[in-house]
Amino acid sequence: MPVFVVLRSFDNYIPANLMLQRLEAEHIRAYLQDEHTPILTNPVGSIRLMVHEAQVGRALDLLDRFDQTYRQSLTCPKCSSTNVHYVTQGEPPKSLLTLIFSWISGKQPISLHQVYHCFDCRFEFEDLPNKQEEQLLP
Repeated sequence: MPVFVVLRSFDNYIPANLMLQRLEAEHIRAYLQDEHTPILTNPVGSIRLMVHEAQVGRALDLLDRFDQTYRQSLTCPKCSSTNVHYVTQGEPPKSLLTLIFSWISGKQPISLHQVYHCFDCRFEFEDLPNKQEEQLLP
């Protein structure tokens, strides 16, 4: 019986499917676990990219190459650095009522959002300039 191992976790099915397709195009045996879990009950990072254990080394090399190509294609609009990453940030609750409701319901009072963060000049931006978006499309 084939054994599959977790290669990477995702909190969004779009990048998970894109990575799955890229690996399958390189003849890597892979699938997504928990892809169809409802969004409201799907905790952060719960979509797992599973890869056949015999192909883990090659799959990791490919992921590193994909990540490196992606990072080199991103540039900071302020300082032109390529040390830019898409990061998840938490925001504290905006009101006392939200905090109280979160405490009663047992849920985290922090809302999450993602931004591009330049680790050289610390500039953060939500959208890529149109020219960069075109370069990232296949």
